[in-house]
Amino acid sequence: MSSRVGFALVVAVLFVYVLIALVVLAVAVSSDLGPVERDVFERVLRREASLAIFVGLLFLLGLASLVSLFFRRYVVAPRRLAHEAQLIVAANPRHRVEPNGPAEIRMLAEALNELAGRAQLAQETVREQVAAARADLEQERNRLAALMAELSLAVLVCNADGRILLYNVAARDLLNRDGSTSGLLGLGRSIFAILDRGLVAHALDRVGSGENAAGTPAVRLAASTGGGRLLRIAMAPVRDREGEASGFVLILEDITETAETDARRDALLRSLTEDSRAGVANIRAAAESMLDYPKMGAEKRQRFTAIIGQEAQALSERMEGALRESAAYLTDQWSLSEMLGSDLLAAARTSLERDAGLRAGARAGEELWLKVDSYALVRTVRRLAERLHAEVGIPGFMLDLAEAGRYARLDLGWEGEVLAEETLRAWLDEPLGGGGKAYTAREVVDRHGGEVFPQADAGAGTACVRLLLPLSVPDAARPRPSSAPASSRPEFYDFDLFRVGEGDPERDETALEDLVFTVFDTETTGLSPSDDEIIAIGAVRIVNGRLLRQETFDRLVDPGRSVDPASMAVHGLSSEMLAGQPAIDDVLPLFARFAQETVLVGHNVAFDLRFLELKEARTGVRFTQPVLDTLLLSAVLHPDEEDHSLEAMATRMDVSMVGRHTALGDAILTGEIFLRQCSLLAARGLRTLGDVREAARHTYLARVSDSLYTS
Repeated sequence: MSSRVGFALVVAVLFVYVLIALVVLAVAVSSDLGPVERDVFERVLRREASLAIFVGLLFLLGLASLVSLFFRRYVVAPRRLAHEAQLIVAANPRHRVEPNGPAEIRMLAEALNELAGRAQLAQETVREQVAAARADLEQERNRLAALMAELSLAVLVCNADGRILLYNVAARDLLNRDGSTSGLLGLGRSIFAILDRGLVAHALDRVGSGENAAGTPAVRLAASTGGGRLLRIAMAPVRDREGEASGFVLILEDITETAETDARRDALLRSLTEDSRAGVANIRAAAESMLDYPKMGAEKRQRFTAIIGQEAQALSERMEGALRESAAYLTDQWSLSEMLGSDLLAAARTSLERDAGLRAGARAGEELWLKVDSYALVRTVRRLAERLHAEVGIPGFMLDLAEAGRYARLDLGWEGEVLAEETLRAWLDEPLGGGGKAYTAREVVDRHGGEVFPQADAGAGTACVRLLLPLSVPDAARPRPSSAPASSRPEFYDFDLFRVGEGDPERDETALEDLVFTVFDTETTGLSPSDDEIIAIGAVRIVNGRLLRQETFDRLVDPGRSVDPASMAVHGLSSEMLAGQPAIDDVLPLFARFAQETVLVGHNVAFDLRFLELKEARTGVRFTQPVLDTLLLSAVLHPDEEDHSLEAMATRMDVSMVGRHTALGDAILTGEIFLRQCSLLAARGLRTLGDVREAARHTYLARVSDSLYTS
């Protein structure tokens, strides 16, 4: 019961009690009077009725003032102390109660603050002990997380229900490469949104069969994404101590280009076989005719000889064409890998100095990425330098790498005359020797799709052998490994999800900690949902009680109209900044995919939902999942507070405010506050989604919000 209702109820009860007492007193007095005195008494009462009413109202006002004073000092104040004590226990241990009110309440507040200080000290001590006890475990987990993050293979780990509990950067890059699976990867999400459920179930049956259970082998599958990409999948079970499968590991590999190459190579082989069959048959028939009839006339023999020559020439041309076309298929593409040009230059310089005993310098321009077989290229550069030193007498070299259009030019330079092109061609056709395959330098260059030729700078008196190598543009999401501390590594894993199953299908009966939430916020051109438009949507996911800052949704939207200056002063988004951004028709389906199968959370969320609701007919997107409002939850947890703004809630909950008045920044702030509210709700006994929704529905603010929303 709220303090307002309690106050009104107490005043009403006291007034009724006094009124009944007065009526009983009047009846008692009139019963002792004679007929004449009773008649006089009744006439006086009727004549002074207005005075009696006035005196009664004054009495009621005075009574209400006394009760209000009593309530403020001895009901509201202790109740606020109780709420602040719950805040200290469940959400903000550093919070302290401000001692005010009567002496007894101040003494209680001071005792509460002292108890809170001791409790905070005890919690910190226990936390340190727990952290020390779990240090080894955390170290192993961090090692695994670091290993998974740096692997070039795409790896996912799922629990038995198909919920993703680990993925690495390579998996994110692979599955976000086309739009078909973008936004579907995340902790707690179902793998069946990405891969066909029947395919995964078939693989699980195979790894769980009796013949496979002992060795826990990997099952290899192939699957296609909605965008037409072909994936090679290896699946292996994760077993608990009893040997039961508690989850599975997936290793994904994009083999789209490999499959296409194989198909083209097969088609080339079939074409070569079919086209050559007729020519070989003609040559054979002509040769057999000449052998069977040795006394054949000269003219006829010459005609058969011409047929053999023509068919042989045509067959040779077909073979040459096939060899040229198949050159790209015959190269060893698996040995080519992306690397920085400066790293290749450093490796070549080291090889020249250490292995060939030559002086060498290196100079690299801007950061260039190449896709090369570094070992073969370094051997090629070293062989050319050794030949130049042995036959031309070049004592030292300068390695230079720079961009040249769509190529990178790698120069092996020296001071002196240019090398003859015939000499270079002869050196290129010599086997490189050493370990591995006996490639020639020309084959290495051809395998990279490059060129090699001599070059001279007459003005500077220098010359070089120049190699042109195609540039590679690496994925921006795969930067060079940095020296950032381990604590700054994004988290792509949550092993606690091993213990989380699908749960009860009735979501209202599910505990809050078992649900996945999408906390979102919008920015708009103005404050009228019927007239204004959405210009930004930001969201972040909460899984297993953790705010996943690496799993966010942040999109700007072109509203197709101007932004209200008052709104622009708040969020800073101008019409010029929004011009050219995607329309709401494109952004809203992406957000719906990001938020699917989750509970929506927002602050004063009726405002945002109204904007989304008005776009249903236009976009065909409907949000039917449950919704929680941190504003209403604040009214449940702090009914005596008047300020339930994000700023006031953040101050009470000791949440730092960063990125305020941006869609994503406000969503993250709301998510941090919501997590602390969940702890307070659990302390109140409100543990399930249904409990929380029912409590929010009965708040005074909920009734006001509903009336505003429907007006």
